[in-house]
Amino acid sequence: MRIKALLIGATIFAAQKLLRLGLLLIAVAVFTFVLLSLSPIDPVKAYIGADMMQISPEQQALIAERWGLDQPIWSRFLDWLGQLLQGNMGTSLVFNQPVSQVIALRFQASLQMLAIAWFLSGLLGLGLGIIAGALQGRWIDRLIRLYAYTLASSPTFWVALLLLIVFAVSFKVAPICCAAPPGVLSGNVTFWQHLHHLLLPAVALSIIGIANITLHTRQKLIDVLHSDYVLFAQAQGESLWNIIRYHGFRNILLPAITLQFASLSELFGGSVLVEQVFAYPGLGEATVQAALRSDIPLLVGIVFFSALFVYTGNTLADLAYPLIDPRIQLGGQRSL
Repeated sequence: MRIKALLIGATIFAAQKLLRLGLLLIAVAVFTFVLLSLSPIDPVKAYIGADMMQISPEQQALIAERWGLDQPIWSRFLDWLGQLLQGNMGTSLVFNQPVSQVIALRFQASLQMLAIAWFLSGLLGLGLGIIAGALQGRWIDRLIRLYAYTLASSPTFWVALLLLIVFAVSFKVAPICCAAPPGVLSGNVTFWQHLHHLLLPAVALSIIGIANITLHTRQKLIDVLHSDYVLFAQAQGESLWNIIRYHGFRNILLPAITLQFASLSELFGGSVLVEQVFAYPGLGEATVQAALRSDIPLLVGIVFFSALFVYTGNTLADLAYPLIDPRIQLGGQRSL
């Protein structure tokens, strides 16, 4: 009976998630397509660029017809939606390649940076939060809080520029740009060269996320340490670190995981700024190029993909809860 109940719960959970995902993607596609279509930037002029004076109105009309920009907005959206249902997200005006191909190639570069930043922010944020909460009121707690409050209010691009100036310009221990040494073919780039160019952008992206997880973990641990059962354990002679290990860790891990997966959207948005500062050829840099040149198919595809990426991260967080606390069932219910 228990297995049958678990299967029913898992089926309901999956159906709810798929329904919400479908509604979310439809809403994201509609709003993004409408807002970008109402942009004051003319896609034809942005596509032509500096050669605008050399292109006749007739040629501009042919370019608009080639990309379907002469059609009404509702007609373009229905055409895009029909192609999407067939697995085709359109063609990028900037790169003159299928949107799915551009996103796949650029996301491969961004994924490595996002993964390193995600793990760094989670591990360091959790560790610093535990130390600050366990040593509440001491100098190390005040130091960690000063660090967290300062960086939580710091813009991502400012932190990235500061790291670039210090480590790449002043100390010259990190490269100043790009994902590989200039002039070296991608097939000849070694693992260590790639990691050397990747590490500083990933650190810059992770610093902001560390602050939020640190502050929330610290406060949650303080609440746990002031609970009745922890006070009873202390009265029985239990050490502080054993209390954190056996009583506090599970309680602080659930909100930490929630924040960690919720930070995927912040990391995805922050990567746009970090990749611009470090000239890193990832999906964020492609987003800026598409925005500046009003590449509507690519922008809609990137927003569509980012919504799917963040929603997948939140779903993984829901699936991780029962593994940490078996009392939690799918859907957020607790078993007695």
